[in-house]
Amino acid sequence: MQILPFYLVCDESASMSGEAIDTVNAALPELHQEISENPTVADKTRFALIGFSDSAAVLQPLADLSELTTLPSLSAGGMTSFGSAFRVLRDAIEKDVTSLKAEGNEVYRPVVFFLSDGLPTDDGWESALEDLEDKARFRYAPKIIAFGISEADPAIISRVANFRGFMQNDSAVTPASALREFAKSLTQSIVTSATSMAAQGNNGFDLQVEETIPGFTTLSLDKL
Repeated sequence: MQILPFYLVCDESASMSGEAIDTVNAALPELHQEISENPTVADKTRFALIGFSDSAAVLQPLADLSELTTLPSLSAGGMTSFGSAFRVLRDAIEKDVTSLKAEGNEVYRPVVFFLSDGLPTDDGWESALEDLEDKARFRYAPKIIAFGISEADPAIISRVANFRGFMQNDSAVTPASALREFAKSLTQSIVTSATSMAAQGNNGFDLQVEETIPGFTTLSLDKL
């Protein structure tokens, strides 16, 4: 089978408490329903959820959403360790892709949706990011779409992203409204990318991520 792994890496620090974390949690069942009830999409994709604060953890290991009844919820508290998120993500991707390939599947480069509302509170996070995204160091280096809301730094979100980066437009929407648009973008990307895979067969596919998302400013990723 052709498999496209998706990872949602979500900030669970204390600043996400209240409406922000509640909005993400409310969106997860909708994502689960949308994917699990579409056989083409469920067959072509796998989904994992990673939360991070003082440390990071795989809350939902990579799975076929049609085989799950629910997704776990996020909970807010603690600091914002980007480094932990990138290290746990790298380990998960390596294990998951190796396992999928051992089963005889054709695995496409993983896609990561990264969400944070603040600044990293740990030293060394950039080194952990380089270990994750440098194809010379990590052959399964993922495509990263990064979203920043509230107090996130656009420059840091741009640094995390290597495919697309988005920053909440404070003058246009509230964080909760932005998060609802983020969830729609994540779900739509999974659906349309899987549909493209099914249509093109062994000829590859185009990762489908909207270039503009309501309530967000698209960030430049022209890194030097």
